[in-house]
Amino acid sequence: MAGSSARRVALTALRVWRTKKRFADSIISGLFAETKLVAQDRAFTLELFYGVLRNLTLLDFWLRSLRPSDVDVDLHDILRLGLYQLFILETSEHAAVYETVELVQKRHRALINGILRTAARRREDLREQSNAQPLDIRTSHPKFLVTRWETNFGREAAQELCAWNNRPPPIYARVNRLKIDPGSFRRAYPGFERVPNYPIFVEVNSLPTDALESGHCYIQDPSTALACELLDPKPGEKILDACAAPGGKTSYLPELLKNGGAIFACDRDAERIEVLEKNLARLGVEIGRVFRHDWSRGRIPKKMAAAAPFDRILVDVPCSNTGVMRRRVDVRWRLMPADFKRMQRRQIDITQAVVPLLKPGGVLVYSTCSLEPEENEEAAQQILANLPMLQVEEERRLLPFRDHFDGAFAMKFIRAT
Repeated sequence: MAGSSARRVALTALRVWRTKKRFADSIISGLFAETKLVAQDRAFTLELFYGVLRNLTLLDFWLRSLRPSDVDVDLHDILRLGLYQLFILETSEHAAVYETVELVQKRHRALINGILRTAARRREDLREQSNAQPLDIRTSHPKFLVTRWETNFGREAAQELCAWNNRPPPIYARVNRLKIDPGSFRRAYPGFERVPNYPIFVEVNSLPTDALESGHCYIQDPSTALACELLDPKPGEKILDACAAPGGKTSYLPELLKNGGAIFACDRDAERIEVLEKNLARLGVEIGRVFRHDWSRGRIPKKMAAAAPFDRILVDVPCSNTGVMRRRVDVRWRLMPADFKRMQRRQIDITQAVVPLLKPGGVLVYSTCSLEPEENEEAAQQILANLPMLQVEEERRLLPFRDHFDGAFAMKFIRAT
């Protein structure tokens, strides 16, 4: 039956995620490289794998209601897959139960079959029970995250944010004006929808392989343009992108510079540097120079130091990613309450390390894809306290429940001396 291979790959992905502590997107891309699934099965695999991760707490609530005693962890993964199909996808009972049972060794099939058949009979009752549970269970978010969002944004906004995180994200692409203008792009690749208020972005139904390979576009949420546009680089200027990989913002800056000037792009990870270089080459960036450097240690590369001072610096710091949870579905299960202060210390250290490279009167933009005050306003205030030569000029933010794009924060500083 169609989809059986997809279910097996999804189950493998869930077990790897549970046991190896690897990121979900890395796991699934690796498995796709090893298997020969047709496009339909690849899409179904993604739906199952990401869908289970988005709904872990809710699925486990239903499972505890069906079987209060513990189930073997490997069987637990299989039951999550079955319940997700029955309750969320609303797959026909026969297909959901039969195909899920086929994933199990024969000695366990009766148990799995019995639990899933009972779940199908009690579907409405179990849904009513889950609807009466607290928000963290209903929407499968860690309780500490829900509590902080209710405190920071209000209860209604927290509910909307949790619902937003559980929706599969649309795919957006930025038209690469270094190679093609938006009008020509839409004529060459018909069927893409324009994004209101973002004329160089389009929404696509699936990955536009031809357009990507030709360098005519780059997969990117419109929220990522916020920091680049706040930086507002001018043709002929020298720009430092301090945390550049994989290159979405780095490759947008040359458009704003009209490919005139110089961009020094830096990242600390060798694999990410390789991806950055490939992306810049494919997109036709002619003014970019790539350096590997960890701002928390070691001397600045000589060629980069020799290019200073820079007219503008973009510091898109590593963060908790709470603004992009619908795209990074397992982030919610990796975060701990202490992570926000830990990230803040790293963000401040990186920013302080790059400021000496900025010319007097130059512009620095600090940005994150976080929603958390520790990483945004509080970090910015600490930067100001530590670096009195900086002055705030402007602050912008995007909130998913208000702006209907990924979350983003950016603050623009001017160096006075």
